[in-house]
Amino acid sequence: MPLMAMRGGRQTPTQTLAAGRRRATRALATLGEQLALARRRRHWTQRDLGQRVGLTQARISQIEAGRGGGVPTELWFALAEAVRLPLRFELGRDPLHELEDAGHLELQELLIGLARSAGFNATFELPTRTASPGLSVDVGIRDDTRRLMVIEECWNTFGNLGASVRNTRRKLVELEALAVAAGGEHGPYRTGACWVVRDVPRNLEVLDRYPQIFAATFTGDSGEWLRVLTRRGGLPPVDPGLVLCDPRRGRLRPWRPWRPWR
Repeated sequence: MPLMAMRGGRQTPTQTLAAGRRRATRALATLGEQLALARRRRHWTQRDLGQRVGLTQARISQIEAGRGGGVPTELWFALAEAVRLPLRFELGRDPLHELEDAGHLELQELLIGLARSAGFNATFELPTRTASPGLSVDVGIRDDTRRLMVIEECWNTFGNLGASVRNTRRKLVELEALAVAAGGEHGPYRTGACWVVRDVPRNLEVLDRYPQIFAATFTGDSGEWLRVLTRRGGLPPVDPGLVLCDPRRGRLRPWRPWRPWR
């Protein structure tokens, strides 16, 4: 009888050990074949290889036949060293481990869903230069009915602020060229750019620390940008905008810049 009943798809210890043996058998057979091929390429006998690592010819024969389960780990590495082949002893990537850009992907996932709900065609990592597909915007949205093309730049956390602003301006210029081509004889599509910033204290602190810079850069009304990005109908402001995003709650909210001259 199994030591532990299957619950919620979990394997019992007996099943886990059996699966481990099957994987070990396959791995040992593959390693043995690779070792034998490497030895033959060097025109060595099994005795020659055994002498280099302190094993008998009979034991080398067993290893090459896939029966090397009792060989200590250090001897496997010694065999690999003898034939000058790399040997890795490691676990693969944990499927539960977060992707390196998981936070950024959360923002993009939400924006694409909102854009589609608002009637836009949404593109993940939209390239703005045909010759350089590596240069792209986080989310590109397009509405042929409204003749509108917008780039959304996602910010999980701020880095080099000046370089980021310059980069967005470059992308907007490139988008305008795409809008001319898409518009054809009817004239270019309307274009726009909006930053979508994760709504967390560290980002809000940066916004509060440099209020003049952000207010001078993102002059488009945040509330109007929010309405365009989340609802059907309407056109965005001409000027770039900035909205705040909480992907865990699936919502955007307007950013209210501090403008002391008002």
